[in-house]
This record gives sequence, C-alpha cells and structure tokens, in this order.
Amino acid sequence: MDTLTELVGTINGIVWGIPMLVLILGVGLYLTTGLRMMPVLKLGTGFRLLWQGRKDSGEKGDISAFNALMTSLSATIGTGNIAGVATAIAMGGPGALFWMWCTALVGMATKYAEAVCAVKYRETADNGEYVGGPMYYIKNGLSSRWTWLATAFALFGSVAGFGIGNGVQSNSVASALQDSFGIPVEATGVVLMLLVGAVLMGGIKRIATVAGKLVPLMAAFYIGAGLIVLALNASAIPGAIALVVESAFNPVAATGGFAGAAVWAAVRFGVARGVFSNEAGLGSAPIAHASAKTNDPVRQGLIAMLGTFIDTLIVCSVTGLAIVVTGEWTTGVSGAPLTSAAFGSVVPQGDIIVAIALAVFAFTTILGWSVYCERCVQYLLGEKAVKPFRLVFTLAVPVGAIATLDFVWLLADTLNAMMAIPNLIALVLLSPVVFKLTREYFARGDKAPSASKA
Repeated sequence: MDTLTELVGTINGIVWGIPMLVLILGVGLYLTTGLRMMPVLKLGTGFRLLWQGRKDSGEKGDISAFNALMTSLSATIGTGNIAGVATAIAMGGPGALFWMWCTALVGMATKYAEAVCAVKYRETADNGEYVGGPMYYIKNGLSSRWTWLATAFALFGSVAGFGIGNGVQSNSVASALQDSFGIPVEATGVVLMLLVGAVLMGGIKRIATVAGKLVPLMAAFYIGAGLIVLALNASAIPGAIALVVESAFNPVAATGGFAGAAVWAAVRFGVARGVFSNEAGLGSAPIAHASAKTNDPVRQGLIAMLGTFIDTLIVCSVTGLAIVVTGEWTTGVSGAPLTSAAFGSVVPQGDIIVAIALAVFAFTTILGWSVYCERCVQYLLGEKAVKPFRLVFTLAVPVGAIATLDFVWLLADTLNAMMAIPNLIALVLLSPVVFKLTREYFARGDKAPSASKA
C-alpha cells in the first residue's frame, strides 16, 4: 500500500505541477482574449439571465437554467471555500488570495466555454433526459480520432467522483459534526447515507430541486456570517486588501506562527486552490449545464460563468478577507480550523457556524458530484448502469465517513487533474465554435431567440 501511495503521490506531483497550472491559466487566458473580455464585461447580462432562468422557459432540457447553475454550485461551493482558502493563505501568505482572484477572472471564460459546448453538443438519452459534458462535446464536436479522449474523461470522472465527490465529503461532514457537537462518525454516516439516497434516487430533477433551494440558503448563511466578521473589522479592510496585493508580488516574512512564504508559494497555492474551489477547466460543471432548459448555448454559458464569480470572487473572498483582517493567518493554524478561528474570534459561536456550513456544503457537494459521476458511468456503460450506480454511490457514503482517506484523497485529486487534461484540449480545439456562437449571439441581440437549436 505504501508503494502504491508513493506512486500515486508522484503522479499527483506531476499532474498538479507547474505544467498543469500553466495549462489551466493559459487556456483561460486564451479564451478570455478570444472572447475579448466578454465574460467580465457581460457579468450584468449573466445575472439578468440567471434571474429570468428561475422560471420554466418551456425550452428543451430537463431543469431550469437557474437550477442548472445551483446544481453546479452545489458541487463547487464546498470544503475548498472554507478549508482550501485557509490552506492557501497558511502556506502562501495573504498574496495567495490575489492569485485566486486572477484564476477566477480567467476561469470565467473557461466555465463559459464549457457550458456553451455542453449545450451545443448534448444528446438525448434513451430515457428522454438531456446528457452532455466533455465526453459528449469531444465525441460530437471533434472527429472520431478523438473519441478515446472522451472515454478517458468519463473513466477518470466516474472513479474520481467516488473519492473527491463522496468519500472525502462525507468524511468532512462526519469530522466537523464530531468535533463541534460530539456526534459519532458512524451515526453521521448512516444519516447522511439515508439523506443522499432519498435525493439521489429521484435523479437529476430532484437533485436540482434540492440544490435550487439549499445552495442559495447555505451561501447566504455563510456569506452573511463572513460579512459580520468583516463589518466588525471594517477599519482593517483597506490594510488587508493592500497586504493581499503587496504580498502577491513580494515575499512575506515570518510572523507569529506563520513561517513566511516566497512569492512562488503565493502563486502556486493561490492558483491550485482557486482551481480546486471553482473547478473551472476540470470539465465537471458543464455536465450539469447540459441539462438546462435552453435552446441557446451562449445564454447558458453566460449563466454558467457566474459559478466561478460567485464561488471564488464572492465566497472565497469572504473567507480569505475574514482570515486576514482578524490576523488569524499569523497563528500557524491551517485548513478549516483557521477559518473557524477567524469567525470565532469575532462572532459568538462563529466556529459552530463554520462547522454547520462545512457540513451543508459537503452534503450538497455529494449531490452535485453524483450527477457528474452518474453521467460518466452512463456514457461508458449505458442507461442500464444508472440505477445500480446510484445504489453503490449511496452505500459508499458511510464508508467514507469512517475511513482514513489520505490515499483516497490523493487518488481522487490525481484523477481530478487527469479529467482536466482531455477537457482543456477539447476547449482549445472547439474554441472557434465558441467564438463564432458568441459573435452571432451578441450581433443579433442577447434577447433574441437562438438561430441554432441545441
């Protein structure tokens, strides 16, 4: 087992090394340039379409455009927003938050392109549901010689989902509830299994309905608590922002329990945790957006890109700034305990708030990733594999709650990166299609019906 762990660890170091970070940022920058900064300039349009997308449009698809984004956010807003941001700052200093912001700005273009391709090249399954994602836009958008790339993505996604989207999340819930409330991990595992199973067996429509109600509520709850922390430290905010920007380009000296960090550490941990948090480029989110009720790929792309904005530029920023303004980043603590310490130092029972948020975030991440994993299994094995998959995925929840997951986390993290490689290649090859559809959409006015049906 030790030899296997070392092997996977070596592979992980390669796939999440400098080339991967350059690839993710490079593709995002290329798409941002090709789209002429459209994702940033059209943020308002995206939010308007999201608001309109709350209602059934009567167009082709299975779930509302709003619920498609909520399903995507249910998978992305999770432990990365609480533990991931804290780890980035603990390892790379406050400047890591700046590089997370940069990752998000170019990641919006990546997420936009993913959703455009997902809707453009989606298919109707035997059960009448709309299915899509990287495996489908590789298969339907590129020539047959690229089909192996689609199979590779689906294979990596189907396995990674059990780790990063199931075992790791249930373990996070169990640990948070045991530490804060003394609830046995076994009890949490069983209850979580029953809750997940009740939602999962209803398929994507039930998952999307739950996500549509739970995600906005949990995000508002956590952001609200974070804003209270910032409001009570309002005088420290300008200095905190200046420190974030300054330490993004200058080494941070050791102070308190903080061991100091070079600029490269800020870049490395900021980019890596930013990608981990918002998943732009990994190819997961477009699987959810492919089910949206829309006839226009660009319209859904404009909504999809908000996921990166909300996840990183809002939720992660609240966490990061709360850690910096309270000065807790100098204590030497890392991960979720650092975020808990920051909230708890200002808000009564702030650590309890973080524990509850972490538990709910992780629960919805399990639901969101079940969709991604199911679609990958469905692509590989067909419709007959869907119900058995849901049963196995549900039964895996309590196993994750009680297991030691160091190896599972490492393997899932590695497979997550390997999902990104086929997806990023496909996005570059399909970028002319994305650019063309975007030009046509804005040329006719974004309120006009689409000329090309998905």
